[in-house]
Amino acid sequence: MGRVRTVLTRPLVLGALAVLLVVAGAGLYWFQPWKLWQDETVREALPTAAAPSSPSDPSTSPSGEASASPATPQTLASGELISHEHPTSGTVKLLRLADGSYTLRLESLDTSNGPDLRVLLTDAPVKEGRDGWHVFDDGKYVSLGKLKGNKGDQNYALPSDIKPADFTSVSIWCDRFDVSFGAAELRQA
Repeated sequence: MGRVRTVLTRPLVLGALAVLLVVAGAGLYWFQPWKLWQDETVREALPTAAAPSSPSDPSTSPSGEASASPATPQTLASGELISHEHPTSGTVKLLRLADGSYTLRLESLDTSNGPDLRVLLTDAPVKEGRDGWHVFDDGKYVSLGKLKGNKGDQNYALPSDIKPADFTSVSIWCDRFDVSFGAAELRQA
């Protein structure tokens, strides 16, 4: 009888260990806890674009060729990041480049790293505390792409088919868990 129990118990133990191993592997993939100790710093320069030239444009040379010097971007709106799910700080700027394109710039960003972080341009209000954690995918929003790094200065080009005036905030959004790490209200400059 003792031998029968050993034979029956061994498959149960092995099965339980296999299930535990699968659950642990899935949990590690889903949460990616090692990212909490990994920082990715990005140091992108302020974006520039050459202004389009016209015959009356003072940036053209006497020969009529466009000047090679890029124009300084114009800040249309800006805001300070506040913390939501994770401590987050830095400045957000909505810039119009000389060629008429738009870029969202994160400056001095400092937040936690995490799985599937994105930069969202949204029409949602920025709320302090837990009330602001889940609102940024409720209304109108545009994902500007994956967060390039959890620290530093970085630029995100806006798609040409959107109107920047339709959006009032920016969120560092964890797409995996549908939660904001931090957000900023965009105020007209």
